[in-house]
Amino acid sequence: MGIKIEHLSKRFGEFAALDDVSLDVRQGELLALLGPSGSGKTTLLRVIAGLEHADAGTVWFDGEDASRLSVQARRAGFVFQHYALFRHLTVQENIAFGLRVRRGAGKLPDARIRERVAELLSLVQLEGLASRYPSQLSGGQRQRVALARALAIEPRVLLLDEPFGALDAQVRRDLRRWLRELHDRTGLTTIFVTHDQEEALELADRVAILNRGRIEQLGSPAEAYDAPASPFVYSFVGEVNRLPGQWQGDRLEVAGLALGPTREPAGQGTVEVYVRPEDISVAGDGPGWPATIVAAQRNGPRLRLRTRLQQGGTELEVELPAELEGPQNTPGQPIRLTPKRYGWFPLDGASPAR
Repeated sequence: MGIKIEHLSKRFGEFAALDDVSLDVRQGELLALLGPSGSGKTTLLRVIAGLEHADAGTVWFDGEDASRLSVQARRAGFVFQHYALFRHLTVQENIAFGLRVRRGAGKLPDARIRERVAELLSLVQLEGLASRYPSQLSGGQRQRVALARALAIEPRVLLLDEPFGALDAQVRRDLRRWLRELHDRTGLTTIFVTHDQEEALELADRVAILNRGRIEQLGSPAEAYDAPASPFVYSFVGEVNRLPGQWQGDRLEVAGLALGPTREPAGQGTVEVYVRPEDISVAGDGPGWPATIVAAQRNGPRLRLRTRLQQGGTELEVELPAELEGPQNTPGQPIRLTPKRYGWFPLDGASPAR
């Protein structure tokens, strides 16, 4: 099912949770709503589900105005961060709950319900646990039960609100891979909310990045990381160093180093330059920023350096391959740094070139 959101707004008192949000969700895609707390992502999800009513705007389900549909008629499978399982019901009974409460023509015979539950237990890889209670399951298993319960009603869209937020790091990674495989098998249109950048970039087909009730950027994970549309996106998605810069003709001067000429149109005046730690290389004897290593830390296959530029005293985080670890990259050593890739934004908020 495709979902079209047009000019959606929602306020809670003086707080604008959603501010004129428009978004197209493609049929069968896995879309992440990414943003900090208070950015509006959960409110947007709840409006799509019918759990909140927008003050203005429209949500369309395959061309049908969803405001005319009840929560049940929207057939949205909703999964919460804290599972929301019935503690007094077994795994099998939890999954079957949405099917057993159906009335009228939608009511299923017991045999079909048992068959559907067995299918879902197999799908979420929980065969053999049907008679257990939620308290007898791990966090990851509980979240799989919650997903199975959402899928039991054969939803038109699957909505996940921070589905892995209550789990530890390793379980999160395992469930992310599993959810991606599950999505690829079912082909169900899926929207999930997260504030975890790694989760969004690893899982999603596209990412909608929200800030203060507005969508700052919509695109593929690669676009969000490699071509941020705003200073907020650059700072929120991944790590970044920020430095003041000044355009001098077609070259950008940053801490005494001229960058360019650029293929993009040159800017004017004072700007802010954004460079990711992995996009800074050691310059050797060539042009670069003279700096001193303040701290060095090995992190698995990467070496993280904290450096201070001689000109201006700005501190930069630098990430290098671990094989470069050695006495030349220890605290107190001089170093020359060169940005391999960077972005810039004018201080007046105008559109940047990258």
